[in-house]
This record gives sequence, structure tokens and C-alpha cells, in this order.
Amino acid sequence: MIRIILAEDDDALRGVVASALIRDGYDVTACRNGTEAFESFETGGADMLVTDILMPGMDGFELAKRVRAADKRIPILFMTALDDTMSKKKGYTLGIDDYVEKPFDMELFLLRVASLLRRADIQKSKEIVAGNLRMNEEEHTAYMDGAELPLTVREFDLLFKLLSYPKRTFTRMQLMDEFWGYDSSATSRTVDVYMAKLREKTAGCTGFEIVTVHGLGYKAVLR
Repeated sequence: MIRIILAEDDDALRGVVASALIRDGYDVTACRNGTEAFESFETGGADMLVTDILMPGMDGFELAKRVRAADKRIPILFMTALDDTMSKKKGYTLGIDDYVEKPFDMELFLLRVASLLRRADIQKSKEIVAGNLRMNEEEHTAYMDGAELPLTVREFDLLFKLLSYPKRTFTRMQLMDEFWGYDSSATSRTVDVYMAKLREKTAGCTGFEIVTVHGLGYKAVLR
């Protein structure tokens, strides 16, 4: 599971952001300041850092500087009320990847987190095992109880995406944009048809189920 370290001194905001990230399927370590966040990073590492700038003790600039010195590839996202050019320049000079300005829309924030992780290839594990199902992204193969599962390329990609983020809901629009792109013939009904086929083909899988989130889309839930 992808581990995100969150540093934010505002208790209420820290709780809200941490809860949203957890609901999206991430493992979150929520810290009250930069010192706690860096200690957590040194102890267990992380796949992403999300941090405020203005915090007591070690601020976001110093935290980003230390984390970037230790890990050149980890995505770093600033949450800040500072929207001045000098702060942004300083952040980018230290090696951060992006900003979100407070207050922000939580759905857009989560999409930005996913985008940064995608760019860093964090979510692209080469192999996924869920119960009696084994998927290998490099070979583009899926096996159930040792027998190859006959999935089309798009079916494989959809299932691999869902299992890469268990419990995270993907809207039909998100799935259409990623897997159908500018194909004008694709509709939300197309996604539903593919999900029905995946459910049928993976009916014998013991490790997960594909769940419909009514009014939104789909998610994979591990058993």
C-alpha cells in the first residue's frame, strides 16, 4: 500500500485530509509538524510527502529540503495559504512537485495526489496477488489457481488499476478518461459493460470483489 506522510499543524484540517486519503486507499501517517514528519520519514520511509509550509519548529521548506536530500524521487506536495510568487519559487527550488492553495476542493486535491503518484510511477507495482489471482503487469498476464485468465488488454488494465488501489473509488469518468481517452463511442454504459464482464470472468477469485459505488463508479475490495 502507498504510504503518505502528512504534516499539518492545524488539528482539524489534518484530520479531514488524513481521513480523505485513507478513504482513497492510502496508508497515512499524520504528523503535527515538520520534526515529527521527518522522524517518521527516517524511520519508515514514504511514497509521498504532503506538507503545510507554516508550522512551528521545522517548517515545510526545511522538511522538503531534508526529505529531498534523502530521496530524489519522492513526490512532495505543499498545502499552503501562501500564494505569493517568492514562496512558490523557493519551494520549487527546494525540489517540491506541486502546490495546493488553502482552502481547496478535496476531490481535486485527491486527484492531484493521484496524478503526482502516477508521474512518479509509485502505483505501478509489477505484480499483484489477491487470493488465488496473480497479475503480472510486465507480462500482461493474469492467472487464477495457476490457470491463465482470458482477459482482453483493456480488461486487464482496468482490473490491475482497481487492485492497485483497493478500497479507492474510481468514477466512470475517471476510468473513461484513462482507458478510452478520446474514443467518442465510449460512454459510462461502456464502463458498466466492462465491469460486468470482469465480474463474470473473476467470479472464481477468492481475494477480492468489484463493488459498485452507486452514483459514483467502482472499487475493488479485498476479502
